[in-house]
Amino acid sequence: MTDTNSEISGVADRYAKALFDLALEEKAIDAVEADMARVGAIIDESEDFARLIESQVFTADEQLAGTSALLEKAEITGIVGNFVRVVVHNRRLSSLPGIIKAFRKILSRHRGEQVAEVTSAQPLDDADLKTLTASLKEAMGKEIAIHAKVDAEILGGLVVKVGSQMIDSSVRTKLNSLKIALKEVG
Repeated sequence: MTDTNSEISGVADRYAKALFDLALEEKAIDAVEADMARVGAIIDESEDFARLIESQVFTADEQLAGTSALLEKAEITGIVGNFVRVVVHNRRLSSLPGIIKAFRKILSRHRGEQVAEVTSAQPLDDADLKTLTASLKEAMGKEIAIHAKVDAEILGGLVVKVGSQMIDSSVRTKLNSLKIALKEVG
């Protein structure tokens, strides 16, 4: 039996590599990076688009129509617009979040950066991102590319993952630890 996660990861990696190679060939890496970030933001912000991606009940035509409408509204054209439409046409829309993540990793590797995935309860402002980047750069001894996301369920603090290392200073984790400690005492 095949492991579904590794299969999806393989698909995401292949598509991301193809997109990166095309962006490199067209000398449009920065533009593709910006557009892919915007597609990722749309996925994060739009429950309807997330449902369109995750659900198996939509036909290919419905997925293409919905995705095309979102891309047009966000004015995402060119390489990324065409790429996302190819992903939809090939019935791989469910792999799009993984493709975005894999593309970021390939891009960071190309630039010699270490990727830090940072989760916060609220969006981090530019000053916070700059401070965090400098701290991580000093700790890791490498250039750092921060990929921030928001998850209100952590309540506060940060969860930072760099490679296989994770620092979880979220309020949710601290409360869970306190709850366990209190159970042991009582």
